[in-house]
Amino acid sequence: MATPTAWTLRPLETDCLASLADCGLSPLVCRLLAQRGVRGGDAAGRFLSPKLKELGDPFALPDMEAAVLRLLEAADAGEAVVLFGDYDVDGVTSLTLLHAVLRAYGLEARCFLPLRLEEGYGLSRAGLHRCLAEGPASLLVAVDCGTTAYQEIAWLKTQGIDVIVLDHHEPDLAHPPAAVAVVNPKRGLGWHYLCSAGVVFKVAHAMMKRRPAPHFDLKAQLDLVALATVADIMPLVEENRLLVRQGLQRLSSTPRLGLRALIEVAGVTEPFTSMDLGFRLGPRLNAAGRLDTASAALDLLRSEDLAEATEIAAALDQQNRERQSLEQQIQSEAAAQALAWMDGADPPQGLVIASRGWHPGVVGIVASRLMRQFYRPVFVVAIDSDGQGKGSGRSVAGVSLVAALDACRPLLTSGGGHDMAAGLGLREEHVEAFRAAFADHVREQTGGAALEPRLDIDAEVQLAELTLEFLDDYDQLQPFGSGNPQPIFMVRAVYPSAEPRLLRERHWRLELSQGGTTRTAMWFNAGEQKLPPPPWDLAFHVDRNTFRGHTSVQLLVQALRPN
Repeated sequence: MATPTAWTLRPLETDCLASLADCGLSPLVCRLLAQRGVRGGDAAGRFLSPKLKELGDPFALPDMEAAVLRLLEAADAGEAVVLFGDYDVDGVTSLTLLHAVLRAYGLEARCFLPLRLEEGYGLSRAGLHRCLAEGPASLLVAVDCGTTAYQEIAWLKTQGIDVIVLDHHEPDLAHPPAAVAVVNPKRGLGWHYLCSAGVVFKVAHAMMKRRPAPHFDLKAQLDLVALATVADIMPLVEENRLLVRQGLQRLSSTPRLGLRALIEVAGVTEPFTSMDLGFRLGPRLNAAGRLDTASAALDLLRSEDLAEATEIAAALDQQNRERQSLEQQIQSEAAAQALAWMDGADPPQGLVIASRGWHPGVVGIVASRLMRQFYRPVFVVAIDSDGQGKGSGRSVAGVSLVAALDACRPLLTSGGGHDMAAGLGLREEHVEAFRAAFADHVREQTGGAALEPRLDIDAEVQLAELTLEFLDDYDQLQPFGSGNPQPIFMVRAVYPSAEPRLLRERHWRLELSQGGTTRTAMWFNAGEQKLPPPPWDLAFHVDRNTFRGHTSVQLLVQALRPN
């Protein structure tokens, strides 16, 4: 992990902070709210205690009316409907939710997932041919894909098949595909932060408003929406914050046997947090699609048999272990390549790491780790036996991967995504040229300035401020994640009140003292770090720790330096 060279206190709008003076919260929580742009007591109440009644009108989304009418028409006529999804968590949860909604209207739709390695992402012609070979369809609903599938949707139209697209990926605003409806928030003015499961939830809400379905509780489906939103790293702002918070509250009573089994095998316990969704449940659901087919994940979420659900959950847990082992192997090989480049006379501003024999399903995870380790934009490319490479990239603040791909377009067979995460395809013989062109373009974007990791501090505190009473207010800021990051605090000049302990040769346990107040701190996966002579400055997250019935404040160290 690249060590932050600068600790910077986040700026604070003082007028925002002043507007929160009478809201009854601790001054420290008021500061954190102000940093999030919350102004005034009413806004603080909506942020800290969002209500489902505050959800916006789903019919404000583009093409919603047309989508709802066509879906209800299909349900009334008992049409052959296929739900064509994607193989990640957002894809399988979206399919599960839409299938449940349509079943509430008496329609038993067929679900289909493409094969990642053979058919690729989205509405590929190969995937569509296999889909239609498995059964007829008069309506195909593309979920978490389809926004730019112009040729495929036009071809489906020639086959007499209507298409509805429910997606959240980047559209060409001037040229939507020739579908009955393209419900994508990025075609409109609001809700750009929704994942596809959030879009499906909006569709379900619109259907219920147009024609209520008896005995169907839409609120009970929010566990799926929360899982998808966090796993897809969508910003936890506005309605996303509400949907995830409500979904987490319903996770303990989820009606889905598969989720219960997955929670059990993952060892997740209440109270559930966004970390559980993003780092424990999500990866296990994703493991199937990364290594093979995501059908097991879909089967798990739709299972109505406890024994079957338990068996599938165990299999997914095992696949996740296999994925971790494969990932560690590739990580080690890729890091060795990266070190060779970084130890050279002129370390590149951007890294391209490629090899034959790597599994394309895990290169994105490896790219994320290398980006954090070297603080560079990174592409990791797996090359198959035919010399075709599939790569995934991750970037740092201030460097757009989309712009870099556009600049290198002649060297690629495909490429696209977002500024911070993108994918590409290229031939093996073009790897060297792409490596040089990518590094040059990153250098242009940064103006040649060194890429230095920076640690943004939310607030400087005294240990005495970090009490259980403070945590009661602080916990209302959750769920934490993209767009609402877990705050990083800083404390200066603390001393160890006992000898630091190294646990399992990997984790430091520290007892810290400042002005007569002592707190316990854990510094995970930092066993190789040599502790400098005290006193120390610490940057950390704060959390509750409950052990043998006793609850205390615990610091989770992110960085440590001499005072």
